Amino acid sequence: MLRFIFADLRRLWPGAVVVVVLVALAVALGATVTLQERALRLGSARASDKFDLVIGAPGSETQLVLSTVFLQPAALPLMHGDILQRLNADPRVAWAAPVGFGDSFDGYPIVGTSRALLRDTASGVSLGRIFAAEGEAVVGAAVPLAPGAHVASMHGEADTGGQMHEGVGYRVVGRLAPTGTPWDRAILVPIQAVWHVHDLDAGQDGAAAQGHDQAPGGVADHDPADGLFELDAPLDETWGEIPPGLPAILVKPKSIADAYALRREYRLRPDTVGVFPAEVLTGLYAMMGDARSVLSAIAVGTQALVAAALLLVAVIHVGQRRRQIGALRALGAPRWAIFGIVWGELSVLLLAGAVIGLGLGYLAASLMAQAFSARQGFPLPVEFSRDDLGGLALLGAASVLIPLIPAALVWRQPPLAAMRS
Repeated sequence: MLRFIFADLRRLWPGAVVVVVLVALAVALGATVTLQERALRLGSARASDKFDLVIGAPGSETQLVLSTVFLQPAALPLMHGDILQRLNADPRVAWAAPVGFGDSFDGYPIVGTSRALLRDTASGVSLGRIFAAEGEAVVGAAVPLAPGAHVASMHGEADTGGQMHEGVGYRVVGRLAPTGTPWDRAILVPIQAVWHVHDLDAGQDGAAAQGHDQAPGGVADHDPADGLFELDAPLDETWGEIPPGLPAILVKPKSIADAYALRREYRLRPDTVGVFPAEVLTGLYAMMGDARSVLSAIAVGTQALVAAALLLVAVIHVGQRRRQIGALRALGAPRWAIFGIVWGELSVLLLAGAVIGLGLGYLAASLMAQAFSARQGFPLPVEFSRDDLGGLALLGAASVLIPLIPAALVWRQPPLAAMRS
């Protein structure tokens, strides 16, 4: 029977290929939606794991997380600089690192921060050392610059009309170990250098800082012609003077209880907000889940239409082969054998299309994840999980149950009537 089935499929190979392609494309659509949505959730959650608490000015909590954790450029409001002093003096805080945005180099964001962040969250350097002077920089693992390279500072980005800070640059002194976060694509410099490049002085309060035109990441913009910093100016991260206005501060609490206490305290203040990045992402996942539900419904509808079309084609095909089936019955082929041939042919085609579709879906999701990772800087793990077992079982069951309908029509067909048709 198996040899007969495969011989028949070889004879009718154009139609068999069409059936397999239709099933494969329908299955691939559903698999791609499921795998890509899961990869985005897992990848973003892992990228935010290294950041416990973010303090910023009142505004969009989602944008605060996207700008600080995922380095998405946006105009963030500035909070008063004395918040950084308060956090560093708080016994519940292991360290607090300011962050400042707005500049870039060759498409890579330049982020101002402190050495505490590099020693902890960034897991140290894999090559060279961390910066020790205002004119030094440390690059992320995905930035193709080696120690000794020079980085020119551009306000904004080239594709959005950014302008070069004339005479302003940094010398690369180290490369960070991979973190699996968007910070792998960042160029990290001392926050004091960012302040000096944008003509912000210590002791300037947040209100004064906001009087400047803000850069895309919330740092006030000023393109100094002569206010260049000294390349060897030492760093003072004791924050003895009130720092300029800050778009965000990354905080490492000493314990989970301290984290919740700090978040509550800075959420109650009228001039700040404290957020857990993972908590904010939960809301984004809910929106993604709604989008996934819509796309999944479209995929299921597409698969149902394909199944109905294939069933119609199968019934028509069986009707056209009534003489052949009648001849087989007249030659002594048992009814169950004819039933098995019809059911087997369609089952083989549907199962082949389902397997190929799963492979195509995985390939499409992997290519999309690679493109996203290259652009955003953190990996998206594309993988099947136990949650997919139910869907795979349903897909396999449909592949063997749908062919029972045309096979049943053959079973009920008298051989004499088939010969006369």
